[in-house]
Amino acid sequence: MRALRFDGRPVAGNGPAEILPGRLVVVEGADGSGRSTQISLLKQRLEAGGWPVVDVGLRRSGLVGPEIERAKKGNVLGPTTRSLYYATDFADQLENRVLPALRAGFVVLADRYVYTLMARDVVRGASPEWLESLYGIALVPSAVFYLQVSPQALVERNFHRSPTLDYWESGMDLGLSRDWFGSFVRYQQRIEAEFLRMRERYEFAVIDGNRPVREIAQDLAARTLAVLGE
Repeated sequence: MRALRFDGRPVAGNGPAEILPGRLVVVEGADGSGRSTQISLLKQRLEAGGWPVVDVGLRRSGLVGPEIERAKKGNVLGPTTRSLYYATDFADQLENRVLPALRAGFVVLADRYVYTLMARDVVRGASPEWLESLYGIALVPSAVFYLQVSPQALVERNFHRSPTLDYWESGMDLGLSRDWFGSFVRYQQRIEAEFLRMRERYEFAVIDGNRPVREIAQDLAARTLAVLGE
């Protein structure tokens, strides 16, 4: 893949864009969309086919990942502080995990990418222009797959794994509703609308996430292998 950043600059300064032997494949989707399950299945499929794989995701930076977790528990993060925390987490992983893996020829599977961060922040009132500047360092992926699942199905899946909904994933900080269920549905509808708005700009492939797990896995694997040239 040609190492171009969102802002159009090549990775290697102002010279020609670096050619990376690896591939960056992004899987996006809300909590409960089955995203992490699909990443795990896809990783197994690729490794069985002889592809070296590294997976990355949000809040996995050793620099600020634990700090984000602690700050989230207090439910007091302001929008700008939250954005900068996640941007730092992303930048640290990009420079220390993603780029080295791509240079070594690995397939990097991203369990969410800057698109989730941008969608969340736009819904909270951030300027798309400011966010594109903030995440201008992000690499343009080889492919982006968005698992689209209805808000009602997301509620059912989240309740299936936990008796309570997540404060932030329910948008409770936005005052959409006093009821957690109502707030969750409204928030997820806004997030979905933002993803669909970004779809054409960033060339997402939308995958129906309401289907059975194995059917989605086969679809995702076939699309990924096509990107890898198989």
